[in-house]
Amino acid sequence: MPESTAKAPALLIDAMFGSLARRLRWLGYDAEYRSDLPDEEMIAIAAREGRLLVTRDRGLAARRGVHALFLAAADLETQCQELMAAVGPSGAAARCTVCNGELASLPAAEAAGLAPAYVLRTQTEFARCTRCRRVYWPGTHWPGLQTWRT
Repeated sequence: MPESTAKAPALLIDAMFGSLARRLRWLGYDAEYRSDLPDEEMIAIAAREGRLLVTRDRGLAARRGVHALFLAAADLETQCQELMAAVGPSGAAARCTVCNGELASLPAAEAAGLAPAYVLRTQTEFARCTRCRRVYWPGTHWPGLQTWRT
């Protein structure tokens, strides 16, 4: 099934949603996560970068002029469902779960020394973050994560 050509908005995830940010990145969302900033700075960054501010803070989401999405759910799966219902699927490839960088294909020969020996023997597909250089491969968790993409 081809992925959607529609692009989900870039997101700014507030401090209450660290696990959600990582999951959204795996799902292809451009999800910047900031746990160290006060509300006013988060609002300024979201406005400057054209990001939708995702928060569990009802007051922050209701502020006048703030482009925000309030998520009420406490559990990760429901948070993902609420967000995907509100903004649609990402329509993009997975991103780095650590820094939100884009992932680029990495030839298996170049992954030598960057991934464990067992992984090098059992995997043929690798990707590397263009920002932090972390290496990824489709592990046993990958099929389960892919079910969220639809």
